[in-house]
Amino acid sequence: MLTEEKIKELEIKANNIRQSIIEMLVEAKSGHTAGPLGMTDIFTLFYFHILKHNPQNPFWEGRDRLVLSNGHICPVLYATMAHSGYFPIEELKTLRKFGTRLQGHPHREYLPFVENSSGPLGEGLSQAIGMALADRMDKKDRSRFIYCFMSDGELDEGNSWEAIMFAGKNRLGNLIAIVDRNNIQIDGFTEHIMPLEPLADKWRAFNWHVIEVAGHDFKALNEAIEEAQKVFEKPTVIIAHTVPGKGVKEFERDYKWHGKAPSKEEGEMALKELKDTGARL
Repeated sequence: MLTEEKIKELEIKANNIRQSIIEMLVEAKSGHTAGPLGMTDIFTLFYFHILKHNPQNPFWEGRDRLVLSNGHICPVLYATMAHSGYFPIEELKTLRKFGTRLQGHPHREYLPFVENSSGPLGEGLSQAIGMALADRMDKKDRSRFIYCFMSDGELDEGNSWEAIMFAGKNRLGNLIAIVDRNNIQIDGFTEHIMPLEPLADKWRAFNWHVIEVAGHDFKALNEAIEEAQKVFEKPTVIIAHTVPGKGVKEFERDYKWHGKAPSKEEGEMALKELKDTGARL
């Protein structure tokens, strides 16, 4: 159960992870800001409540698989994994530096704890489908799930819709996709560049179970995951409505922060705001 006490713990953990994201981006002097901050609550809920995983045994066969399709938001993946105990938090400061394990997009050759290498948008769902289909063929325990985190902007890619069609046709009930519906991409707002709405209806048309949820409400998110896990006859997509840049007012809802890292001064401002928030939790 997700108790009020547990939710408070998750809120504090998410705030600490957001601080780590800012620190690593400032140190790297490059990277993506809006998406990682916006997805922090979802990553926190998964790594500290939802996922079956073991940082001390990262290759445990019984683990859930979490596939990150929009690899450019990897600062939140790295920060959450570090806070979970996969590697030292201090290593986060090596983001995007020469020779680091923490590349600008996740790379299994350097960091085998991640489930997939990612970067080219629109490919992650196909990777997750391969894992889900393999589990079905191998008659794996139905209690294990394949999760795929996706951006809304990558739904401009035709390959995404081929994958959506394929998963619906094959009724992959062990597959759960989470779409970060933050309404921005690198050049502007999604509905200005390539309108996606009615997004939920499009997924339903391809035989997916669809849930829409507030992406920063831990209780609602947890209930959405529990509902998705109970659907056996088709894959589920959770469309999570998030605020890009969440936690730093200066960054929130501004598409210009999609692919920009904070300067030292901007980072200090952001960290002060996050620390003030943390003090109130």
